[in-house]
Amino acid sequence: MKIIWTKHAEKKLRFYNLTKNRILRVIKNPDRVEEGIAPQTIALMKPVNPKKNHWKQEIWTMIQKSQIGLKIISAWRYPGKSPLQNPIPSEIITELKKEGFI
Repeated sequence: MKIIWTKHAEKKLRFYNLTKNRILRVIKNPDRVEEGIAPQTIALMKPVNPKKNHWKQEIWTMIQKSQIGLKIISAWRYPGKSPLQNPIPSEIITELKKEGFI
């Protein structure tokens, strides 16, 4: 699977002091998967310290499936615990896992 990083995503990595490996870990094992705010995107989240019941930060990334691989659109830190929004149907999550995207 080819990973394509947008300039925006690379800029956000520097801004939020995140590494590419950290974002790839979020993609491989997300705690929450939702519909992205941009068309045909998916947002994936993993808390910074998932072992605690009340985490203080979440790391999010927005991805898009393309014909040549997986495009990482953006990444950011969210302070606190974000509210549930638009969850992705389980069939789509299963399909993405089967194809090796998440």
